[in-house]
Amino acid sequence: MATQEEDDKIVEQLQQGEHKEEAFSKLVALYKERLYWHIRHIVKNHEDANDVLQNTFIKIFRYIKNFKGNSKLYSWMYRIATNESITFINKKAKQLQLSSQEMQDYLVDNLESDVYFEGDKIQLALHKALATLPEKQRQVFNMKYFQDLKYKEIAEILEVSEGACKSNYHHASKKIEEYLKQG
Repeated sequence: MATQEEDDKIVEQLQQGEHKEEAFSKLVALYKERLYWHIRHIVKNHEDANDVLQNTFIKIFRYIKNFKGNSKLYSWMYRIATNESITFINKKAKQLQLSSQEMQDYLVDNLESDVYFEGDKIQLALHKALATLPEKQRQVFNMKYFQDLKYKEIAEILEVSEGACKSNYHHASKKIEEYLKQG
């Protein structure tokens, strides 16, 4: 991850237009893997994650001039990635005429056939448990458990309080534990 100074320099170059391509390439190199895994945990499928990642970077490039620096750059980018992922899933659910829960089940069911999924039975069970959670709990759990983000960072990304994040994580953990005990 980049330092605050590196982020500030990249943002400045992107907003002022000097060395814009070079700055954007550096931004992509610094954040593409973290954003990919963040997106992947939401959309589950490798190809879909790549599509959403590309859309995310297009939006970042297009709207970087609106970035005010009120939050950290990666928090702002994660928010864009999260919104793009949710929009993607909702659009796909609508196309397939599935409810939100049916869509989550569909995504997890397709994980087993995804050649890029390297998880074992335990990981698959965890993903199935995650699919049963309400969206906010699922988002908080993914960011805390898989990406080891701090509650403060998660709160900034999701634009909620740290207390809400802690509560969502606690409830998600309990529900996942119960689900796994039943399985």
